[in-house]
Amino acid sequence: MPVPQLTDAECDTLLTAHPEWSIARDGKAIERKFQFGDFSEAWGFMNRVALLAESHDHHPEWFNVYNRVEITLTTHDADPENGGGLSERDAVMAAAIDALL
Repeated sequence: MPVPQLTDAECDTLLTAHPEWSIARDGKAIERKFQFGDFSEAWGFMNRVALLAESHDHHPEWFNVYNRVEITLTTHDADPENGGGLSERDAVMAAAIDALL
């Protein structure tokens, strides 16, 4: 069952509330880059995000090298034929991730 995509106004509200996140993939995702003191801090953060993802049943795409973590959020069910889109799930997950910092 498709998940409703955010409207342009809802995307603007999301980015205003979470200015560290930016639009990616031609408006189909949001992303944020994090930098920590070392690998252990980055890994600990990723573990906390993983627990959030499980509890929200919404899993990020991410990339990690040493002390850097890059997270991309998109909802594949929002537009499955075109690789996904932004939904309320992404807004909630971005807020939850931001709350960890």
